[in-house]
Amino acid sequence: MYMKTRKRIDTIFTEIILIIISLIVFAPLLLAITISFQTPDSVFSYPPKLFPTTFYFNNYINAFKAIPFARLLLNSAIIAVAITFGKVISGILAGYAFANFKFFGKRFTFAFLFATLFLPAETIMIVPLFLIMNQLGWVNTYWALTIPFMASATNAFLFRQHFQTFPAELEDAAKIDGAGPMKYFLKILLPLSKSMIAGVVIINFVYSWNMYLWPMIVSMEDKMKTVQVGVKMLISGEGTNNWGVIMAGTLIAVLPTVIVFLSLQNLFVKSLVRSGVKG
Repeated sequence: MYMKTRKRIDTIFTEIILIIISLIVFAPLLLAITISFQTPDSVFSYPPKLFPTTFYFNNYINAFKAIPFARLLLNSAIIAVAITFGKVISGILAGYAFANFKFFGKRFTFAFLFATLFLPAETIMIVPLFLIMNQLGWVNTYWALTIPFMASATNAFLFRQHFQTFPAELEDAAKIDGAGPMKYFLKILLPLSKSMIAGVVIINFVYSWNMYLWPMIVSMEDKMKTVQVGVKMLISGEGTNNWGVIMAGTLIAVLPTVIVFLSLQNLFVKSLVRSGVKG
């Protein structure tokens, strides 16, 4: 009886702590939502309001008028989808090769690939990468915004570690049934890897959507800029007096990543439960 009471108290205490942490984390987002629906005069009211009392939708309309938000959202969507697709496909194939195939220089190749994870790519690669894009004539094009990021050592490492968790007996059983390496990969490994793929898709999409430095450098024209650069343009254009419009633009930029996460959340959770491999 004492143990049950103690366990219940610990559970309630843990839930209270988690609720408090969630409120602290969610408070800035809630404040941004509130400001985005306030009139310019009420934004600086004291004390600040955490919940909107009125819904002033002109901030969102003005955000689209201030910068070409529709085009920037389209650019970011194209770039994020292309990069995510390329990274996931290349990561899956590389991870499968490192985990299941034997070839000359396998350990050295993987060690070299792993070593690249320690390089600050965004700082040391910007200048040479821009020079390459300029020589190819890809500046101000989707090619420059997507092609350099369609492979990822991180994804290859994650999928390699994931595929190594499957017992060798599973592949042996597939071979006995007449399945070759690709059939085993497509028919068995991929269906059992939905949770991993969903998690990698979420991470890569959010990363690609939130890229700022490279799109700002390689896209000289406004029509090729991404939504993250557009938010900076909105802040510079609106100054510090129209935070309602700035917060509206920021929320518009954040919304697609939230939609992608919520769309894949159920798949992520269900796959974690259903994709177990029994020995």
